[in-house]
Amino acid sequence: MSAVFHALSHESRRKMLDILKAKPGASVGELAKAFDVSRIAVMNHLSVLETAGLVISEKRGRSRHLYLNAVPIRMIQDRWLDAYSEPFAGRVASIKAMAEAAAKARGETNE
Repeated sequence: MSAVFHALSHESRRKMLDILKAKPGASVGELAKAFDVSRIAVMNHLSVLETAGLVISEKRGRSRHLYLNAVPIRMIQDRWLDAYSEPFAGRVASIKAMAEAAAKARGETNE
């Protein structure tokens, strides 16, 4: 997971993932056009993303086509976000139910 957090920590890499989400199978050249940096810099960012498992590349002839792999992000969600938000979600639901019951007892409606 450390590699995923590291990969997501850079704004350019997050933008690359956004582009690949919107345009699966984009070539490295197409992706590089979206950035005002050298192709080498784009390749370095892609290397970090691939190491983290966030990007999958497929070689077709002389070009590489790139795809977002959202599984590592989902694993972070399952491990960190869901586990930590669960107790709060239950509390918020209880507070909402109590507030609605109190409003109903006072004769207030939400319509």
